[in-house]
Amino acid sequence: MSATEKGNETAQGDCVDTQLDSGLMAEGPSPSSQVAPSQVTGDSDPDKYRYNMNYTSIGRCVIINNKNFKKKGLDTREGTDKDADQAEKTFRWLGYDVKTFKDLKVAKMVTELTKVSKEDHSKMASFVCVLLSHGEDKVIFGTDREVELSELTSLFRGDRCATLVGKPKLFFIQACRGKEFDDGIVGMSLGDSEAIEAEESTPRIPVEADFLYGYSTAPGYYAWRNAQNGSWFIQSLCSILEEFGKQLELMQLMTRVNNMVALSFQSTNSKSSLHAKKQIPCIVSMLTKELYFPK
Repeated sequence: MSATEKGNETAQGDCVDTQLDSGLMAEGPSPSSQVAPSQVTGDSDPDKYRYNMNYTSIGRCVIINNKNFKKKGLDTREGTDKDADQAEKTFRWLGYDVKTFKDLKVAKMVTELTKVSKEDHSKMASFVCVLLSHGEDKVIFGTDREVELSELTSLFRGDRCATLVGKPKLFFIQACRGKEFDDGIVGMSLGDSEAIEAEESTPRIPVEADFLYGYSTAPGYYAWRNAQNGSWFIQSLCSILEEFGKQLELMQLMTRVNNMVALSFQSTNSKSSLHAKKQIPCIVSMLTKELYFPK
């Protein structure tokens, strides 16, 4: 087989990039031809690593609060109104234009988020969506049935929502992701732009870029919610945002949320199978820059 034929083959795993510069392999330059990071990135401009938040508006925040369900087996989510109220208060304080929806069927969830995705966000810096509902791995429930989370979040991808291209899109999801409980373990130490024009000269941005997903729990696990005080995750998120949200970068904020949920909460229940359980949120980031909320 010729070298050209080899280069055009695609393995069953990752794909082979045939458009290589200077004969370098896709994994990166060989040791003898490496260049200094500063030559590649040109990091003399510190702002290139920060999202531009200097817009007319910081953006929209959509909260979907599903409490009462028609589908059998899904209990009423007592305490979720506390989460919705606190999230609305917190994101308004950050400057977002907040709209809250209650008890939506899946079709209505898709309809309302589609409407928002088709709005003109060109004068807005970002977008936030807070989803409060029952869930399982990769799905969340409307009041009538389940829907793939990706069906909702993909409405804001770069190829479907042009005026949010290159801008942060934040999804905070309070829902179970499975049926496992986290028993915890005693630790050894617990110390302290406008739409991109289709021109060759314009940098291309991956359609999945600039998303952050803040899940209330790790894959496969239950998420905890107190009937009086709300969920561990949303209450911690709002607490950290209100205390540090105009000082720290977003990933620092989310790390503090993880810390609060992991160390400050433990379930108390008369059933031994539900007693003394723990939880750790899961932050999945495709952000390409640092995000600081405006002061």
